[in-house]
Amino acid sequence: MAEGFARARNEPDIEIASAGTLATNVHPLAIQAMAEIGIDIAHQTSKSLDGLESVDFDVVISLCDQAARNCPVLPGNPEVVNWDLPDPAEGAEAIRPGNVPEDGDEAALNVFRAARDEIHRLVDDLFERGYLAALAEAKSIAGLVLSNISDGIIAHDMDRRVFYFNKAAEEITGYDRAEVINRDCHEAFPGRFCGGKCHFCEDAPPVSDFLRQELDITTKTGEERFVEMSIRAMVGGTGEKIGVLVSFRDLTRERRLARRLGEVDSFAGIVGKDTKMLEVFDLIRDLADSNAPVLVQGESGTGKELVAAAIHNEGQRANRLFVPVNCGALPESLLESELFGHVKGAFTGAIRDKKGRFELADGGTIFLDEIGDIPPATQVRLLRVLQDGTFERVGSERTIKVDVRLISATNKNLTEEIAAGRFREDLFYRLSVVPVVLPPLRDRRNDIPLLVDHVLRREIERMNREEITISPEVMGILLSHDWPGNVRELQNWIQFALVKCKGEVIKAEHLPPRIGSPPGPTRRARRPRSRKLNAISVRSALAETGGNKVEAARRLGVSRATLYRFLDEIGDL
Repeated sequence: MAEGFARARNEPDIEIASAGTLATNVHPLAIQAMAEIGIDIAHQTSKSLDGLESVDFDVVISLCDQAARNCPVLPGNPEVVNWDLPDPAEGAEAIRPGNVPEDGDEAALNVFRAARDEIHRLVDDLFERGYLAALAEAKSIAGLVLSNISDGIIAHDMDRRVFYFNKAAEEITGYDRAEVINRDCHEAFPGRFCGGKCHFCEDAPPVSDFLRQELDITTKTGEERFVEMSIRAMVGGTGEKIGVLVSFRDLTRERRLARRLGEVDSFAGIVGKDTKMLEVFDLIRDLADSNAPVLVQGESGTGKELVAAAIHNEGQRANRLFVPVNCGALPESLLESELFGHVKGAFTGAIRDKKGRFELADGGTIFLDEIGDIPPATQVRLLRVLQDGTFERVGSERTIKVDVRLISATNKNLTEEIAAGRFREDLFYRLSVVPVVLPPLRDRRNDIPLLVDHVLRREIERMNREEITISPEVMGILLSHDWPGNVRELQNWIQFALVKCKGEVIKAEHLPPRIGSPPGPTRRARRPRSRKLNAISVRSALAETGGNKVEAARRLGVSRATLYRFLDEIGDL
């Protein structure tokens, strides 16, 4: 009836559509009541809200509370008004329950006549009193603002159906608005725009009122971009969550510039700004959206598990489990049970069925550390999981299929292990589809001050200590050490020094004794004493002593001649 009155006005440049919560036949008494005043609505079709075409709406009029409650947020985010009218069909049903009232039932027809007259008045007021123009103007101004800001804006309802996508969003993502509007955002953006950090995926935590995150996205043309994203829950008039508003800024150029200037010093919890580590960060980003097996190689203590966790947390499986397993810490008799599970009675002590780590990681990522230590029999079963994702629990004949991404790590040279017959060559090639090699700490000494500061701050906070600094002499020692235990050894040194240090400055006497060093000549033992010095510690000592080289040499623990020789070698600081 409302559509019939609106169309009868023949207003130019206005498109009109009507829909109900469900698509039903037009009520015969509605047709009769409208025919009495010369408006034929018999030809109109009753559409459902879900069946409306994907066009922008400027104004939505809901005629009753039920329609207001069930009306989705429509494309264009229109202005909404609720007239709150009683449903004439319900009124007619109350007069004559059980069937549609007959044409001659005046009481039932009068219910529709009353609704018709009120709707007629409201429609006339909407057009003639300027309400429609005011609502359309408000919508236009809001749309103009959102379309001209530099931040991309995406909004979707609780079913992930996108209803707003501004011009900046088009420019940043490369997708046209028509490709996105009224579609599930997971379908509109292949690979998921959220980069695996979605709050509307299966088993994902509900979206909070507000959160901020950074992520890499892939544009329609395949270009990688880095964005800072703000996510806010949208709340309806009665306090219920009706959708999500996402604003995002393209920070790709800023990140590239920061990297060029050496300002990038960490990624996904991994500290470092040496070029070797920046290359690792880039590789992690590339691997995050892939499901290819990854083999992380590096000496003990280089942070292989941190890298594996970063690959998982930056990818599409971030909302699922990351399950680490230290293969070297498990005896051979328990390793298969731990990985693949067992059934009751499979062996002595198997008193119940138990899921293995691969089952627990289904949909997520399993990280197998010290993969070079697994026995040949387990290698065969692991190869099968990599090939087709299937295995059986120990003692069972039932095949289980899982969707698991495998990341493995080792500090062994697997090529040598293959040559010695201790590791299968075919498994090696399955595991190392993409190898990630972590540099030892001695090959990225520029990161040592950064790591020291990071570990020191973390430990001070954990121990609830007052501010403590590192003396230039100690920094010189740390920079010149070979670090056979890598970052883990550095952490242990700092923890030891914090226990020994009772003051505000960590000095050389607070460092652990060297008796724990591996036997045999080390690189440091063969190195001239002058190699203890480095530009950072020397610059710091000279600054503290006001340029007094004698005093600076004393603080650095070297002779004056050694300091002069070092300055001659490197030139001006």
